[in-house]
Amino acid sequence: MAIRQKTVIKLKVSGHSPSHARTDVSVRDLNVIIDEPIERGGTNLGASPTEFAYTSLMGCTTSIGNKCAHALGVEIGELDYAMEVEFDRRGVLLQAEVDVPFPAIRLEVTAHGSATQEELDKVATETAKYCAISKLFEAAGTKVEVNWRKA
Repeated sequence: MAIRQKTVIKLKVSGHSPSHARTDVSVRDLNVIIDEPIERGGTNLGASPTEFAYTSLMGCTTSIGNKCAHALGVEIGELDYAMEVEFDRRGVLLQAEVDVPFPAIRLEVTAHGSATQEELDKVATETAKYCAISKLFEAAGTKVEVNWRKA
């Protein structure tokens, strides 16, 4: 008999904030530091909250993209990323409430595997269907554009 995985799970994460700019987070068996740069009063020991938010799109694209490529029988190889983020900082500067803090994110994915451009286009389409981070940004009103190309 096959074991059936739960499709909806509850995750528990804990954290502690030793200063006004830093949060130490425990997730799984990892410790992650979320911090602000020195010029904003932090200690620069980790990425800022907003940096973690948008850079997580790269991590999600890596994991989901590789799963999709495997399912399609496509060899994407190593991936390189270039990202451009539009960030409306009025909210974090306490100047105005901002409904869509990231109006647009453009992500260029360069694949070093043997996949053709047509195969990469299929991987891109499938990845867009399943990447939780991309879905999160899109639901928040961000225009997410992800382009895959061969190295």
